[in-house]
Amino acid sequence: MPMLPLIAAAFLQAAPPPVPLPSRPGRVIAWDSLPPVPYRAAPAVQPEMSRFVAGEVAAGRCRRPDVTGARGVITIDVAMLVTPDFGPRLTIPRAINCPTVEQYAAGLVLSFTRNNLPERATLVPQWYRATLHFQWPD
Repeated sequence: MPMLPLIAAAFLQAAPPPVPLPSRPGRVIAWDSLPPVPYRAAPAVQPEMSRFVAGEVAAGRCRRPDVTGARGVITIDVAMLVTPDFGPRLTIPRAINCPTVEQYAAGLVLSFTRNNLPERATLVPQWYRATLHFQWPD
């Protein structure tokens, strides 16, 4: 009997079960049930990142954010799948009626997590939640 089919069968049995996506059309992600991303070093939203978001709001591509005191504020959640083979693999931003900022936040979360997760976070496929806060003077 050839060894290759036996090796492939053993590999498939050892693979962790697939992780279901937290959302499908007609379903809502349970954002509060997702654990926070366990960063080794917590990233910080830099002023230039908030300036980009402020520019999207000023250009009318986003609805007017909540204003707290003298600051504009947008907070966005991003769900992220981490797998043993690929690490940070997939992001799904929470809809805030501003597609450019949603995609920007999703990209930031991926970049924040590269080489910034403890090994235990990548042992099994797992969904996490990152929350980004963009603030700027109003």
